[in-house]
Amino acid sequence: MGRLVFLFAFSLLLLAAASTASAARIVEHTFNVQNLTLNRLCNGHVITAVNDSLPGPAIQAREGDTLIVHVVNKSPYNLTIHWHGIFQMLSGWADGPDMVTQCPIRPGTNYTYRFKIIRQEGTLWWHAHISMLRATVYGALIIRPRAGYSYPFPKPYREVPILLGEWWNANVVDIDNQAIALGAGPNISDAFTINGLPGDLYPCSRNQMYKLKVKQGKTYLLRIINAAMENHLFYKIADHKMTVVAIDASYTNPYVTDVVAIAPGQTVDVLLTANQPVGSYYMAATPYSAVIGLPFDNTTTRGVIVYDSAPSSKVPLMPVLPLFNDTPTAHKFYTNLTSLVSWPFWDPVPLKVDHEMFVTVGMALEACPPNTTCLGPINGTRFSASMNNESFVLPTGLSMLEAFFFNVGGVYTTDFPAKPPIEFDYTNLAINNNLPMLFAPKGTKVAKLKFNSTVEMVLQNVAILGKDNHPMHLHGFSFYVLAQGFGNYNPATDRRKFNLINPQLRNTIAVPFGGWAVIRFVANNPGVWFMHCHIEAHLPMGMATAFVVENGPTPETTLPPPPADLPTC
Repeated sequence: MGRLVFLFAFSLLLLAAASTASAARIVEHTFNVQNLTLNRLCNGHVITAVNDSLPGPAIQAREGDTLIVHVVNKSPYNLTIHWHGIFQMLSGWADGPDMVTQCPIRPGTNYTYRFKIIRQEGTLWWHAHISMLRATVYGALIIRPRAGYSYPFPKPYREVPILLGEWWNANVVDIDNQAIALGAGPNISDAFTINGLPGDLYPCSRNQMYKLKVKQGKTYLLRIINAAMENHLFYKIADHKMTVVAIDASYTNPYVTDVVAIAPGQTVDVLLTANQPVGSYYMAATPYSAVIGLPFDNTTTRGVIVYDSAPSSKVPLMPVLPLFNDTPTAHKFYTNLTSLVSWPFWDPVPLKVDHEMFVTVGMALEACPPNTTCLGPINGTRFSASMNNESFVLPTGLSMLEAFFFNVGGVYTTDFPAKPPIEFDYTNLAINNNLPMLFAPKGTKVAKLKFNSTVEMVLQNVAILGKDNHPMHLHGFSFYVLAQGFGNYNPATDRRKFNLINPQLRNTIAVPFGGWAVIRFVANNPGVWFMHCHIEAHLPMGMATAFVVENGPTPETTLPPPPADLPTC
């Protein structure tokens, strides 16, 4: 009898092991990065692209899978790839930001990214993380539940990536280099795109419009990604409601809306039911930009949803879009999202905070280099940016993660301030008269964190050189968005607004225009993790910092050595 019980138990263990092995797979891709000529807006343009496509290939994986991507750099530019939103648990070497976790992949060389997808489901994306190459080097990264598990909502009839991007009638690297040289923002884009196509509102683009065919009564999962370089966007579909079910690869309580607000770097998953009369309906994306006096691409891209059997002669219906400065609509969308706490990977909000930070985020100035013409607002200046009046500079000789692992000094310092150097009326435009506050010192300053410590950060937009809405992205973690609002953060009153029950989880937060947001996360992954504005122009200006998370007490909580093929500088 005892032998039979043993054999039965052993058989169960073998079945469990086989089930686990079959659930976790190796997903392997090769990215050939090279020049590609595309016809857009009446002209042929050479872009940098992956596998001759724009957007690049969508990666399909399941939670628990190991992803291996061989990047072959046949382009003329240095390159890295960032897996936007992936936790990279103990695989920080694969995170990808240039000079933070690796040196660039040089032209004519290769590098292989290897990492496991742990406790994540939903829509993320990948993109270049150097210069403005992510304008054309990007694609979806879709993570489904493990085999045998299901979505926390009815299975859709079909899943459709919707990647919103920008297009320039010029070489984006040249645009970036010119902006850096002149100390100004880059030229605004010439068009927005849906899945790489501008749509029929732009010149010569009548036949370059994304088309989605649907069956009446069926429900579709739209995986919306804002891959734009510079612009927050509104997205609508004529005469249709959408139900938000996930953001930044974290499930939400269902939220019904007719408009999606989405900041650069963010993702939003919505269920769309084709429940309207048979016909054609435009989908459209248009910019949200509340900054007074700042030029932006005030155009609209659109695609079309076509029902089966819809007459081709009928003109599609067009949605009524929000005005470009409709902050109330954007804020309503951003603040009405809450997390689905019944999701197996949901962790309750940690109530004990170990590391408190108050971080101002905004523009700044720096002196123009000698014998150089700059386009700053004051003669002899160029635009800069800062967090807590510190303007971040990437190292040049060694990546920050290598410096951390090998204990190399002189690459960065761990004295990033936990609060601004002085308190002031952060959102009062009159502070522009305080010239000393306009100039932020340059440096590579980071914050050092104990392993498994809980960090709470108030992100406060400032009105230096004008109010703005900054999308802040944190590598390596998702964070709880406890509260957000306008004006100056007031702990005496605003802490009462904290949602500690089911706050949304994000990796990118659109800090409200002229306002603040409070985020909280657990530093449970050793390594160096970048935090920066996901508006491309603000990154080289210095709107960034990093967190150095110390190793934990066991081998399982210690960063492993770098891969042998890690690029060198």
